[in-house]
Amino acid sequence: MELVEIIMHVDVNSAFLSWTYAYEKQMGLERNLLNIPSVIGGSEKNRHGIVLARSIPAKKHKIQTGMSLMEARQLCPNLLILHPNYKLYVKASKSLRDYLKTYTPDVEVFSIDECFLRFTDINRQEAVELGHKIKDRVKEKFGYTINVGISENKLLAKQAGDLEKPNKCHTMFMDEIKEKLWVLPVEELFMVGRKTKSKLKSWGIYTIGDLANTDYKFILTMLKSHGRLIYNYAWGRDDSTFKERPPMKSVGNSSTLKFDVRDRETAHIILLSLTEMTAWRLREEKMSCQVVSVSIKDKYFGYKSRQRKLMYFTDCTRDIYINVCKLFDELWDEKPIRALGISLSNLEFSKSKQINIFQDELSLKNETLDKTVDKIRNKYGAESIIRGVFANSPFKPLLGGYPHDEYPDMRSIL
Repeated sequence: MELVEIIMHVDVNSAFLSWTYAYEKQMGLERNLLNIPSVIGGSEKNRHGIVLARSIPAKKHKIQTGMSLMEARQLCPNLLILHPNYKLYVKASKSLRDYLKTYTPDVEVFSIDECFLRFTDINRQEAVELGHKIKDRVKEKFGYTINVGISENKLLAKQAGDLEKPNKCHTMFMDEIKEKLWVLPVEELFMVGRKTKSKLKSWGIYTIGDLANTDYKFILTMLKSHGRLIYNYAWGRDDSTFKERPPMKSVGNSSTLKFDVRDRETAHIILLSLTEMTAWRLREEKMSCQVVSVSIKDKYFGYKSRQRKLMYFTDCTRDIYINVCKLFDELWDEKPIRALGISLSNLEFSKSKQINIFQDELSLKNETLDKTVDKIRNKYGAESIIRGVFANSPFKPLLGGYPHDEYPDMRSIL
């Protein structure tokens, strides 16, 4: 069979609920959120917010995403409402992407629960077998299900993945669109929203096939550039390029404090916590920085920031922290502090970093120490090893977004 380029679309079924269910199962909680009326959204305690995700049983009660929780409760009084856990979702998403990269380095993120994979020099039969293998292996390894769509472009791969859910693998190649794509309701075509659907149906266009076989000039006249787009989509045409994630331009963390800070020593402790987390994130991306920035917001909402370019690239927590404190001391006007932030920029990949004459021996030793600490935290948790200054401190030893937070690896316990 002919070797071609294949695009796969991977979509986590009911992602927020699936990830929560997989995590709860790891923690020993035996309840399947996917088999009961349940939603992710808002605050159950305060009874506010909207539905972000729903289970299939909840869908049967006519509960829709975007619906208020109050309305959802009226439709299903025994509805289980779970507060969103974004740290968990980010971690689960990254774990899945890292696993998918064991099949191909070409992984393009489409959303937190969707991505595209690119394979070259593979035939259709091999692609289908591989798609099923990935689908089954994800369920076995992580404890939740995905859909896999297979085609020669991203549009058709996504449409294939949406054909039937959950836990399915489908193809939609160009020679299959008449039997698989054209028979679908027009609103199931990517980029056809409610308003466009209403217009199309008012013109007698009910299926994707109807759209494909409508006079192109009419669609273009009535819907302009959007009409051109969806008309081409109805024919399976998609010339979008495959995009790998662009290199990070900066990494940073900030924190609004629980009380106004009025002394330098306390501010330095908070800055150390921010630096610990930001430098860890930098190393997780295998990058080093040359520019360090500090920002201060006072209790009156005044804002100041300052940055410094270093003489060398570094990912060393100690080096970054020394410069963070110097910048803070230069910047602070002794007004009570409401929020602090740091940012690292002018990044390069660490593997290309050369030993610099401006680095002292202690700096080089601390770079090695940092990597050892990272390994311990990655294995045992973010706060498995902390600096002594935080032992009896009211401040968390790491402030900001956690690259490997308190949750264990998202892997199957089956």
